[in-house]
Order: sequence, then C-alpha cells, then structure tokens
Amino acid sequence: MSDWNSEQYLKFKKERTQPSTDLVNTIKLETPKRIIDIGCGPGNSTRALKNKYPEAEIIGADFSPNMIEKARKENPDMEFISFDASKDFEKLEDKFDIVFSNACIQWVPNHKKLLADMMNALNPNGVLAVQVPITVEQDMHRVIKNVTGASKWKEKLYGSRVFYTLSDYEYFDILSDLSNDFKIWKTIYCHRMPTHRSILEWYSSTGLKPYFDKLNDDESVLFEKDILDEIEKQFPVQKNGEIIFRFPRLFFTAVK
Repeated sequence: MSDWNSEQYLKFKKERTQPSTDLVNTIKLETPKRIIDIGCGPGNSTRALKNKYPEAEIIGADFSPNMIEKARKENPDMEFISFDASKDFEKLEDKFDIVFSNACIQWVPNHKKLLADMMNALNPNGVLAVQVPITVEQDMHRVIKNVTGASKWKEKLYGSRVFYTLSDYEYFDILSDLSNDFKIWKTIYCHRMPTHRSILEWYSSTGLKPYFDKLNDDESVLFEKDILDEIEKQFPVQKNGEIIFRFPRLFFTAVK
C-alpha cells in the first residue's frame, strides 16, 4: 500500500478533528503524566490532547512516514514515533495514563488482541479512549459498494478493502473482559459539504485509498468519475445548495 497523504487528509481538518476533541473531553483524568496517541496521523488529534493536558508528556504514534513527518513539522513541542499497532506495543518501555486512538483501529486486524494490548499499556486507573468510524453504516459505503460491485470494476477491485471494525455488541464483550468501568456510545456527525466533489476529496485520502492503490493513473481517473457520479445519486442537495455528509462513529472508554 502506498503512503498516506497528510495534505489531502487535512483539507477537512476541522471536521476530522471534532471527534478527537469530543473524545478528549470525555476523559475524566485531571493530571495525567504520560499519554500516547495511537494512529496520530498528521497530529491534529495529538494537538487536541495537548490542548487539554498541556503539562503532560504526549507521544504521537503512526505507521505512515508521511503523517509522522507532517506531525513533527506542525507540532515541534511533542514527540512522534513510527509505530505499527498490530505488533509494536511490546516495544513500549513505559506505561501510560491515557492510551488514545482516533479513527485508526479500523485499519488494524484482530481487535480483541489490539484492545488487550492497549489496556496493557496503561498504568493502573489509566484510561483507554477510542473512536472508530462505523463504515458499514455510512452512505459512502453504499456508494463504494455499488461502484466496485459493477462488472466494470469488480474483477479489478474485489476485496481491495478489508474491514476490521467490529459491532458495538462485540466491543462490549471485549471491553467487559478487560475492565469493569467502561462505556460505549455512537454519534452521527452531519458535516456540511459545499459540493459533491468535497465528499469525494474527503474520502479519497482514507476509505477510497485501498481502491486507488490497485489502479493505474488512467484507471484512477475513470474510477473517480464513477464514484463522483454515484455520490451525486446518493447524496441529495439541500435547499441552500449544501450536501449533508453523514458520518457515524463509535466511541468507547475503559478504565484499567
């Protein structure tokens, strides 16, 4: 898979950061000393943590060199490290008071092991705080499914995206084995988009990336057009000309 594009990701920085801010604000710890942000991306979620906990030592961790480079450039007051959440927890030498992850774990397999690793990285009474997009409930999921399922693309793109996200029922059972103090909730963000192309640009750096990775330049142009055409079919225009981009997200916190 090619590297992530931090500049494309940050075109919608305000909207992408809002779930991070909302999740940070649910954490009840007053003076955590050490925090790690798993899947920190370009550092916008890490900055949300720093805004609430300016005295804490905060480490941002991400698999993408492009994202880490951008995060370091934009946030010189924090440390950012290369990190593979599927296997690198055993390399962490110290424990944390908060293990935070915003819109990352959907790309990591085996969430039962992953959440256990995240909890094990906490100090006693530390807090795990996670947000994950609910992909299968998104309107864009239907768009991508319709386009990639067509005969034109099916052979080329079938199986391009693997979905690791579990149901809220499954996360409940995993968390109940790890903590007796946890909570789960869902929020649907209704983002205001100026055009249908804005939705395409939002998704091209994340959910559409595995599909573009399998296409050459000419194919990518055709695929992008088909996706945009389908977006225009699925997303109605509001009275003021804007489009509602509904984005369901699942949140959970757990105390060690």
